[in-house]
Amino acid sequence: MATACGRRFLLTLGQWRRGSGVAFQSQAFSALVPGVSQVDNKSDFLGKKPHRKHPGIRQLPHVRLPQALANAAQLLLLESSVSDVEKQVQALTNYLWSRHLPVEPEELQRRAVHLEKKILENPDPARTEEKLRVAVLSALRRTTYHWQELSYNEGLSLVYMAARLDGGFAAVSRAFHEIQAQIPDFQPQTLMDFGSGTGSVTWAAHNTWGKSLREYVCVDSSVAMLDLAEKLLKGGSESGEPSVAGVFFRQFLPVSPKVQFDVVVSAFSLSELSSRADRIEVVQTLWRKTSHFLILIENGTKAGHRLLMDARDLILKEKEKSPLDPRPGFVFAPCPHELPCPQLTASRPLACSFSQAYHPIPFSWNKKPKEEKFSMVILARGFPEEAHHWPRITQPVLKRPRHVHCHLCCPDGHMQHAVITARRHGRDLYRCARVSSWGDLLPVITPSELPPSPAQDPPEG
Repeated sequence: MATACGRRFLLTLGQWRRGSGVAFQSQAFSALVPGVSQVDNKSDFLGKKPHRKHPGIRQLPHVRLPQALANAAQLLLLESSVSDVEKQVQALTNYLWSRHLPVEPEELQRRAVHLEKKILENPDPARTEEKLRVAVLSALRRTTYHWQELSYNEGLSLVYMAARLDGGFAAVSRAFHEIQAQIPDFQPQTLMDFGSGTGSVTWAAHNTWGKSLREYVCVDSSVAMLDLAEKLLKGGSESGEPSVAGVFFRQFLPVSPKVQFDVVVSAFSLSELSSRADRIEVVQTLWRKTSHFLILIENGTKAGHRLLMDARDLILKEKEKSPLDPRPGFVFAPCPHELPCPQLTASRPLACSFSQAYHPIPFSWNKKPKEEKFSMVILARGFPEEAHHWPRITQPVLKRPRHVHCHLCCPDGHMQHAVITARRHGRDLYRCARVSSWGDLLPVITPSELPPSPAQDPPEG
């Protein structure tokens, strides 16, 4: 075992980018957690940075809304006639978080046939066709989730702003940081936000790439939402000077198939569509509008995660079907692979989600720091770089005396629970794991053929 392990090579990010194709060989032989090898203490993957800033760190410190946006939101809510705001905010938050996907017509038909068979198992001479139909419909209503489309009028738009503006801004900021951390030289000039709502994507994009972005196109079917987003840009009024220049509001997607944007975003919007067919059409349209990155974000629930995985698979399967832009799509983040999501194929499926801390708008009910739990997928045009294929930490890191528990989604498409110690995995990997958080990348690249350890030592301490 020791000899086999000694032959394993570990490539660091810096060496990979330089194209050396050769990495330092590990000096020490040690037992291996499945899928995780040592970071060579002689390698330069840290450069001169401390472990707490290793190149796999993706988590942001507590995110805070721009002061101009927070002030405008408070002013608009103060001037509104919305009553029991706190109660309405809590009700809307609970509804959005517990929301399931709408039942598809095919599934409704299948359930109706099944219920009809069950009812007919009990013969009733007085039962007519009409009574049977009524009985089936009644049973169907009792047993089927009632998905409802939200109609964002002026009042509900303000409640949504109070409930979701700050958390949505935090999630989108975290997604943008994923791109900025991996490609610091990326300078987008145009952005489109589908289902733009209160405009949090525009503010987060300006906060991230404000020096290069010159055009923001916000698309939302609700006129009330568009009016609210514009007021927020103008400090809470209709006539103020916008805090962000180059923002355009539209009710419909740009018609021309040749119009593309450097960054296209759909944040918490696919879940507002009433059918799978609508979602497929929208995702395909958004991908055609994408010249570099398509960012999809939903609530960190099973329903939200499944929506994103369906969109991810749709784009990956249609690599050669875009005549206007033949560049194939690939998963930029968070997945370190393009295989089926192991969270969905597990015996007990879980949502692949992330958490971002933020300071909420200081409404009277809303003063303590919060966590935004969300799912995301970032798709890009072109070809992936192997340097980005580090395992992703998919759950909170558990730090124990002299050992760390990390749940990882690995490049081979499998989940791994790694117990990392300094003695077995080297000081650098142990310290990197100890300072890493949920959503970060663990800076190791291991060969896919790496065999699992036949036995694991008990954790130290």
